[in-house]
Amino acid sequence: LGQKPRRVKIRRDGRNWSRCKPGCAAAYTSGPQRRRSMIYLEFEKPLAEIEGKAEELRALARKNETMDVEKEAAALDRKAADMLRDLYRNLDPWRKCQVARHPDRPHCQDYIRALFTEYTPLAGDRNFADDHAVMCGLARLNDNAVVVIGHEKGNDTKSRIERNFGMARPEGYRKAIRLMEMAHRFNLPVVTLVDTPGAYPGKGAEERGQSEAIAGSTAKSLEIGVPLVSVIIGEGGSGGAVAFATANRVAMLEHSIYSVISPEGCASILWKDAEKMREAAEALRLTAQDLKKLGVIDEIIKEPLGGAQRASGEAIAAVGKAVEGMLRDLSGKKPADLIRERREKFLGMGSKGLAA
Repeated sequence: LGQKPRRVKIRRDGRNWSRCKPGCAAAYTSGPQRRRSMIYLEFEKPLAEIEGKAEELRALARKNETMDVEKEAAALDRKAADMLRDLYRNLDPWRKCQVARHPDRPHCQDYIRALFTEYTPLAGDRNFADDHAVMCGLARLNDNAVVVIGHEKGNDTKSRIERNFGMARPEGYRKAIRLMEMAHRFNLPVVTLVDTPGAYPGKGAEERGQSEAIAGSTAKSLEIGVPLVSVIIGEGGSGGAVAFATANRVAMLEHSIYSVISPEGCASILWKDAEKMREAAEALRLTAQDLKKLGVIDEIIKEPLGGAQRASGEAIAAVGKAVEGMLRDLSGKKPADLIRERREKFLGMGSKGLAA
C-alpha cells in the first residue's frame, strides 16, 4: 500500500533487465512477451523451419481456443531439440565464427549489468576524447572492488554506430591504460571482457597513433602488479584483442574465437579470395579448443546448448563463476610474482602444441 509498482526495464532488443537483484546474473533474462524474432544462422535454417512450424501451431491455438495442437507442437519441439544438439555437437571453425558474431550474444554491458554492482564508468583518455567502443569503470564483484575494461559492440543500429561496432580507436586503448594505472596504484584486480573484430583501421585512428596505443596497452598489461584476468566473450580480433587479453589468466567462451586476423581477411591475403574463409578458419586454429591445446588460453567456459545467444543468463553466470575462480587463484600473490608469471606466460607462448 502506498508503494509504486515494481518496474521492469525492457530493452529495444526485447531482452529485459529485471531489477529484482542488482549484480546477479539472473537479472538478465529473456522476455518471452516482447522478445523479437530469433535470428538464425545460415547452418541453422533447418532448425528455424521446425521451430517456426511449432510456433505457427501455437499461434493458431491462441486464436482458436477449441484447437488442441500441444501434442503436435511438443513433437516438433523434441525434434528441434534433437537437431539443435546435433548441430552444436561438433561445430567446425567457420561455424564457430558465425556463432561468435551472433548479434544476440550478450555483450560487455550485459555482463557488467548482471555480474557487477556499483559500476561507475570512467570516460576519456585525458588527451583527445572518449571512445564509446571501450567500456571502463570501477565496480564490485562479490563486494570486492575491481576495475572492469571491455569492448562493447552495441545491440541495435544506433548503438552499434555509437560503439563503432566494438572497434576501438587510440583513445579507447589510452583510456584503458589510464584505468590500469589506477588499478595498480590502488591495488585493484582488473577484469577485461574482449569482444572486437579488431582495432579500428580508419585514417584518423592511424594519424592519432593506433599501433602505439595498442602496444602501450599491451605493455601496461605486462607491467601492473595486480591480478589481471581476461575473458573472450565473442570475437577476439588481432592486436585489438591482445591489448586487453595480456593477462595472468585468459578464458574463452566455448564458441568464441581468438585470432591474429579474421578468416575473411586471411583468405583475401593468402588466396585473394574472401570466399575461402572456411579454409582460412581451419588454418588459423582460432577456436577455444585449439587455443587451449596450444597453451594460448587457460580455460574454456562452457556455453548453453545452442550458444550464449539462446540462454544469456546461463552464459553470463558461467562467466561470472569463471572470473571469480581465476581471481581467487591469483589472490594473495605478490605484485612481483604476478608480473613475473604474466611475462613468462607470454614469452613462452608458441612453445606448446605447434607440431600437432
